[in-house]
Amino acid sequence: MVVITEPKVHDRPRIAPVPAPEVSLTEQRESRSPLRWVLLGPLFVVMIVPVYLLVVNAFKSQQDILDSPFSIPLSGLTFEHMSAAISNPQYNVIGGYGFTLFLVVTVDVLCIALAGPAAYAIARSLKKRTQLVLLYFLAGTFIPGAAVIIPVIYVLREVGLANTVTGLVAHDVASTLPVSIFLFVGFIRTIPVDIDHAATIDGAGRYRTFWTIVFPLMRPAVVTVLILNSIGIWNDFISPQILLSPSSGHYTVTTAIYAGISQYSTDLTKVFPNLLLAVAPVIIFFIYMQRHIISGLTVGAVKG
Repeated sequence: MVVITEPKVHDRPRIAPVPAPEVSLTEQRESRSPLRWVLLGPLFVVMIVPVYLLVVNAFKSQQDILDSPFSIPLSGLTFEHMSAAISNPQYNVIGGYGFTLFLVVTVDVLCIALAGPAAYAIARSLKKRTQLVLLYFLAGTFIPGAAVIIPVIYVLREVGLANTVTGLVAHDVASTLPVSIFLFVGFIRTIPVDIDHAATIDGAGRYRTFWTIVFPLMRPAVVTVLILNSIGIWNDFISPQILLSPSSGHYTVTTAIYAGISQYSTDLTKVFPNLLLAVAPVIIFFIYMQRHIISGLTVGAVKG
């Protein structure tokens, strides 16, 4: 006769309880501390108030702007001033969109084409002279653009590019290279060198390795550079105003606004609509592009 006994309680396998997700003490303090809201609140107000004034006053009459710039008179809002700013042939801001967009695209493409290989060579080299080249580029970030505009004019005159679009493009490309190379070098150094070695084994040269393997992994850095350069070129006023005289016939958005509102500086119904037309594309561009600034694209690129 076979007797079947049940296992004792202490003989049964024990299942370890699933630990609850731990929340660090720092995260708990940050979520409960009102300090960050106290700091972010005034910052939000400082940033949103100028935008609010710009948008609201672009659709109000001169008297309403002077009497109550912060109010929203629903019965007094009109699109007449905005329509006049768009269709005015003397200071056509919309007409400046095309030339400014051409300038932004051209400078961005040339900057990426030059800064990318230069940053790759600096990041992958351990020689001291290469690091001196990086310091040379970094020195350009400490020099204000307005301080070198006069020497640039003399240089462009000597090479025959004064008062030309080519000269302005060359100046903008040179001014965007220091920051672009600095950001690219820092990002390329986070990419494992094993990727380069694997490409070399497969028969790829340095140039092909960069453009086909390393450059696609640099998407976050490239997007960041594009955003910074595009906004900087779009909002630049000194360079196109000085390097391109009115006789050239080319106006960027900022110089077109200056040409228009300098004649009507006291007419706020022309100032606010033109300013809104100038900053609206930049705001929309930044809101759309900032979503693409992500990190961690190199995770899993190398196994083992």
